Amino acid sequence: MASMGHWRLLLVLLWAMAAPSLVHARQLALVTDKDNGTANVASADLVKIFNAHTRAWLDGKPITIVLRDPSSADMQLVLRKLFNMTADQARVFLQSHKGTIVVADSDDAVIHFVSSTRGAIGVVDLYSLTKDVNVLKIDGKLPVEQGYLLRGN
Repeated sequence: MASMGHWRLLLVLLWAMAAPSLVHARQLALVTDKDNGTANVASADLVKIFNAHTRAWLDGKPITIVLRDPSSADMQLVLRKLFNMTADQARVFLQSHKGTIVVADSDDAVIHFVSSTRGAIGVVDLYSLTKDVNVLKIDGKLPVEQGYLLRGN
């Protein structure tokens, strides 16, 4: 029979093996300012927004994109799904689109900027959401639903 120390070692090893998948299983949410009337966006349109091909909402408000640093773990999913770029390519792209794309240092900073800037759109961890922003559906799905574009699984 295994001793208590062996069980603890086994649990630690199992946790260590599961931890990388937990890190990659990010739950991200797409957010806009409270005055934005958009409730749903098609994934193809979202890619156009994030690649700066679409620069205004249907009501004419200019779009400002607010993201975390492209090298952050949270942004790897966004880079893959929305930009189709590496972190280095994204840094160059962001530099060439200053004014249209803002890089924030935390989810709180993303939420603050989005909530105070008409036309802003951002990506934050689901667990950072506040009542100060609206959550956008992507292809009719919310972040908690299976098939949501920015779901990290």
